Amino acid sequence: MSNVYTHGHHESVLRSHAWRTAENSAAYLLPHLRPGQSLLDIGAGPGTITADLARLIRPGRATALEASESALDVTRATFADLDISVDFVVGDVHRLELPDDSYDVVHAHQVLQHVADPVQALREMRRVCKPGGIVAVRDSDYKAFAWYPELPELDEWMALYQRMARANSGEPDAGRRLLSWALEAGFDQVEATASNWTFTTDEDRAWWGGMWADRVLQSALATQALAAGVPQETLDRISTAWKTWAADPAAFISLLHGEILATA
Repeated sequence: MSNVYTHGHHESVLRSHAWRTAENSAAYLLPHLRPGQSLLDIGAGPGTITADLARLIRPGRATALEASESALDVTRATFADLDISVDFVVGDVHRLELPDDSYDVVHAHQVLQHVADPVQALREMRRVCKPGGIVAVRDSDYKAFAWYPELPELDEWMALYQRMARANSGEPDAGRRLLSWALEAGFDQVEATASNWTFTTDEDRAWWGGMWADRVLQSALATQALAAGVPQETLDRISTAWKTWAADPAAFISLLHGEILATA
C-alpha cells in the first residue's frame, strides 16, 4: 500500500518543512509531554519538530521514522550538529515494523494527507502506542485556506494541487477528516481542534510566496503536473502570481490545520 509523495524533497520543499517547530506546528500536543516519555515521530522530514519534541521528553527516547533511507538522511543531517539522542527508523505507516505498546506518544505532522489509507495508518499508530498513551496528528485542510488579494492564478494553484494530490492517492483536505478517521480506526477518546498558520508581514510573505513560486516550477509537484499534461505556461503563470502576491503589502494568507489527540 503506497502512493507518490506529492511534494517531493526539493530544496524549495525542505525550505518550508525546516521552518516548522514544535511551537508553531505541535502546540496542541505540548501540554501533554513529560520528561521520560518515549515518542515516535512519523514522517519526521528535516527533523526540526522531532528535535524540539525530543528535548521536551529527555531523558526519554525519541524515534524518527521516514518512508525511505534517502528521506531519513535528511532527518539525520539535522541531528548531526545537535546534542540530542534519537533513533532513526525506515518504515511504512500502514505496516509499522515496531512492537505493540512501544511508545507513550505517537506523533505525525502533515502525514495522513499523503498516505493511501489514513484509517489503517491510524490503526497502526494506535497499535504501537501504549494503553493510555497519545496519538497526536495535525494535517492541513487546503480547501479551507484563505488569501487576499484573490488572484485568479492562485485559484489555479489550488485546483492544480488538489488534482495532483488526489492523483497520488492523497487527501489534501485531510484536516477536517481527522476526527472521522480516528473514530473509524477504533479510538474512543478523541479531542479534535484546529489552528492556523498566518503570514502577513513583509518577511513572511516574501518567504511563503517565494517558496511556492519556486515549488510550482522545481519540485516534484511541477514534474508530476507536466507529466499529467499541465502546460509549462500554466506553472509559469502561477509562479509569477505568487511573487505578485508576496510583493503586495496588503496580502494575507491563513492556512487551516485540523488536529487530534486520540487516547490509545
